[in-house]
Amino acid sequence: MSKNSRLVYSTDQGRIKPEDETTSAPEGDGIVRIMRETKGRKGKGVTLVKGLQLEPAEFKKLAKRLKQLCGTGGSVKDFVIEIQGDQRETIKAELEKQGHTVKLAGG
Repeated sequence: MSKNSRLVYSTDQGRIKPEDETTSAPEGDGIVRIMRETKGRKGKGVTLVKGLQLEPAEFKKLAKRLKQLCGTGGSVKDFVIEIQGDQRETIKAELEKQGHTVKLAGG
């Protein structure tokens, strides 16, 4: 095996994660941005929440709280919370109540 190649899959263990992979949220400017997006979703809109500086477990807790508040589904992908539908105002009010600095971004 050469120095430039690395093992990504093994039949013994399955997918192998790189050792330098980060498990905390990327550094931001402290402003939470809430945006609506339809691209790549067959016209269905979702609300994206980016810029939160939380641990992965806290992301899941907050996503669950926001989904319950909005009465919709959603998920957490790569430190971005996705909530189905246009829920920007509801999410903004909740995050401001929790003490975050929030901006509505995009369309």
